[in-house]
Amino acid sequence: MEQRRIVHIDMDAFYASVEQRDDPSLRGRPLAVGRGEARGVVAAASYEARRFGVRSAMPSVTAKRLCPELVFVPARFDVYRSVSAQIHDIFSRYTPLIQPLSLDEATLDLTDHLGAYGSATLVADRIRADIHAETGLTASAGVSYNRFLAKLASDYRKPDGLFVITPAMGPDFVSALPVDAFHGIGPATARKMRALGIETGADLREWDIETLTRHFGKAAAFYYGISRGIDHRPVVVNRERKSLGTEQTYLRDLTSETDAHQALTQIAAKLWGSAQRRQLQARTVTLKVKYADFRQITRARTLSAPVPSEEILLETGQNLMAPLFPFVPGVRLLGLTLSGFHAAESAPCDQMELLF
Repeated sequence: MEQRRIVHIDMDAFYASVEQRDDPSLRGRPLAVGRGEARGVVAAASYEARRFGVRSAMPSVTAKRLCPELVFVPARFDVYRSVSAQIHDIFSRYTPLIQPLSLDEATLDLTDHLGAYGSATLVADRIRADIHAETGLTASAGVSYNRFLAKLASDYRKPDGLFVITPAMGPDFVSALPVDAFHGIGPATARKMRALGIETGADLREWDIETLTRHFGKAAAFYYGISRGIDHRPVVVNRERKSLGTEQTYLRDLTSETDAHQALTQIAAKLWGSAQRRQLQARTVTLKVKYADFRQITRARTLSAPVPSEEILLETGQNLMAPLFPFVPGVRLLGLTLSGFHAAESAPCDQMELLF
């Protein structure tokens, strides 16, 4: 079998870097994209902020405590999507085999598309140069013989770096890594592995497939492979979207039905507009509620036909919410998600929009 040439491109602090590019007064300063209020959440942090421990998904009050000089700017998802489209246009110059993973990263298969360069590493460096020249932003790249290792490599020399993991390097590179650093092994699975004495890739490699299956089910085959530097997953073009959602965190807890219905009306309008722009038709509506004590619940309803209108979307969400009243304690976050798409024509690179 021909050795694959896979490149993973990951933009550096994408949202924050776009804001610093567009406002020179923000350059060199610790910056967070999001709301700085008590109920705000950090959507992205600049590298200057990360040095203080500020991270995405962190409550804004925690971020401000870690970095008193932190500057907050509101998210501009329309701008980020536009820049992302520029970047993906650059990718398409070099290969048609592109798997978008989010607005700011993608995996490219260059196996049969090396062109005059003759090397995936040279192509990756050329892509990074094009991105910087045309957007003013930097990207990091990982080059390897499979998706798993290319993703690991893209993180290795951040920011504005390039790293190559060759077939000869792969197994040893994985052996030394803690399981927490494995893409595809989440925090809960990593804790379970550590409880079983699996701390590193070398430890994971000691386990046979049967024993792994008893503990980790269907994921065992993937874990068995990546512990040996093996990953046969192809680069999948035009992945089908599984869900589309909008959620909102509130500065003050929602306690009354009137406030909750008004909030849900706004969320439904945003979600319906997003679905219409993407020409998505969905049958399942899911309500997400996070209480003031951070307890979270979801309720879902699948209709017999795709949701026909914003009014039906809102009505379904309200019906799902009705049994939850009264809100005790109050509610800090509401969200709606559409799934079960019918004849979906999904956008290539968006994730769920979190409207901070």
